[in-house]
Amino acid sequence: MLVLLQIVDLLLSVLMWIIVVQAIMSWLVAFNVINTYNDFVRQLLYGLARITEPVYRPVRRIMPDFGALDLSPMVVLLVIYILRNIIIPSLFRSAI
Repeated sequence: MLVLLQIVDLLLSVLMWIIVVQAIMSWLVAFNVINTYNDFVRQLLYGLARITEPVYRPVRRIMPDFGALDLSPMVVLLVIYILRNIIIPSLFRSAI
């Protein structure tokens, strides 16, 4: 049980960093620091979108539309924070 909780915590940590990298990359594209004409940048953005879209989709269905402002990454990061710092440690304590 403890190993399973550690694996879930590790996967949530990796997902958190993927979301942060995607947010930074999207800001860099929006402010024209990097452009999507570069094959590597385009492939990286596409890969990050393919990873995070299944996580964002349920959140986007629930949240109201704010136009160009997408708050779903922030909501997902908040849920990951709650899982990693509140729920998993309490499960870890109860498993011991």
